[in-house]
Amino acid sequence: MNSAAISSPPPGIACDVLVVGGGINGAGIARDLSGRGLKVVLCERDDLAAHTSSSSTKLIHGGLRYLEYYEFGLVRKALQEREVLLRSAPHLMWPLRFVMPHAPAMRPAWMIRAGLFLYDHLARREWLPGSGSIDLRTHAAGAPLKAEYTHGFMYSDGWVDDARLVTLCAVDAAERGATVRTRTACTSATRHGTGWQATLRDAAGGEQQVSARALVNAAGPWAEQLLKRTVHNADGQPPRERRSLRLVRGSHLVVPRLFDHPHAYIFQANDGRIVFAIPYERDFTLIGTTDVEVPDPDSAETCSEAEAAYLCAEVNRYFRTELRPEQTVWRYAGVRPLLEDHAGDAKAATRDYKLELDRDGAPLLTVWGGKITTFRKLAEQAADQLCAALGEARPAWTHDAFLPGGDLSGWIGPAQRPDTDFARFVQTVQQRYPWLPPDLAQRLARAYGSRIDRVLQTTDGQGAARLQDLGAEIAPGLFEAELRYLRDTEWAASADDVLWRRSKLGLHLLADHPASSQSHAVSDWFASR
Repeated sequence: MNSAAISSPPPGIACDVLVVGGGINGAGIARDLSGRGLKVVLCERDDLAAHTSSSSTKLIHGGLRYLEYYEFGLVRKALQEREVLLRSAPHLMWPLRFVMPHAPAMRPAWMIRAGLFLYDHLARREWLPGSGSIDLRTHAAGAPLKAEYTHGFMYSDGWVDDARLVTLCAVDAAERGATVRTRTACTSATRHGTGWQATLRDAAGGEQQVSARALVNAAGPWAEQLLKRTVHNADGQPPRERRSLRLVRGSHLVVPRLFDHPHAYIFQANDGRIVFAIPYERDFTLIGTTDVEVPDPDSAETCSEAEAAYLCAEVNRYFRTELRPEQTVWRYAGVRPLLEDHAGDAKAATRDYKLELDRDGAPLLTVWGGKITTFRKLAEQAADQLCAALGEARPAWTHDAFLPGGDLSGWIGPAQRPDTDFARFVQTVQQRYPWLPPDLAQRLARAYGSRIDRVLQTTDGQGAARLQDLGAEIAPGLFEAELRYLRDTEWAASADDVLWRRSKLGLHLLADHPASSQSHAVSDWFASR
């Protein structure tokens, strides 16, 4: 997976399945199919997770509020996946306790207790603690809150580095035989009898032909556009659409840390929505999200001033210290491709997904909707349908599989539980590499898990024995050894790929350093290679 191979593809490829879209669903489907032995090509017009999949609230959760809309099936499915995912990558995902201050004027206490009871029991929990009541007058979570909030509730969900999750799915797919093409758009795909003929175009304008037995449309917010503009039957007409999307922007603010404890907050907003305040990247608090309907995905990936004011106003109803939009360190927004279910309000629209398999000729599978927590199950179901359509008897395999870097047993022995396993892993990393600064050791352990030794190498592939062996420090805490790994193994090709998706170093640079000069240094490093 070197950069030369990515930028200079062979003139043509024959494969079983062409997957269009390098977000979480596309990468997950490519991973699952590759693990079943099918030949897969995954193409993404930008970087992996460049859009919606890096702009989430970064939670692995059942979706407590979906119970109000009687989405019991979705919540149960997501809760079942929660511990599966946490086990698969304990370096990338970890448990998080959520505090809900009780606001008597909002949902009554009995309703919240009933919802939490269902949340605890809709799916089996092996090690995540259940819900309970807390006294905010004595609990640490009450200290940042206004005095009027005296009681609350606490429950468990999980946290995920969303963009790295996508990248690791793509890495796993590639290591199982998939061809991954980033910065490569599918410009046409035409059905011919029992197969598809597609044209891929890279950023330099080079074209490549792909012949595939099946096509997957995992373009997220662009799924409808792909069907209308790019995919055609043999007669030149687009396939018939049976479903449609509802495009809803979710915006987030990242602000200086608002509290010192490790728990997150879930606040009830005045409009019936909920707003999260979550510990983020050690020094910050992540606040989100909104639900703003947008007409198209291409011009809507920016948090508006109105959304920033809304988020600040809602958290100010709870926190003692007033937050203003101008205190924001970073804002981000993503367009969620929600399955159109004709709910009146965007906040009530389903977060479930549908897989539409068109077998009018060569198989075409379109992914409508979805959320990060259910990506593995979605991919498994998609792979089941495609294997059946192609006449391939290939069993599912991802339920008990680790993502790259997730198997820590070679460092710490048999797994016990993901949260404590990772703490033991970090201790082992620090013992093995005592010359690594503690903050750097923690960050690299989080990012790469058991593959950290592949990052800590010299230019000739030998294990590093001192900090200087990692090469020049291109930006604070970012050495050449890591850049080489990201370029050669994770398709990183720009400063944004590294500073904002493969890591969040860009956020720390915004707060602590002249960010533009550091970004230019990383860009210059790529340009010189």
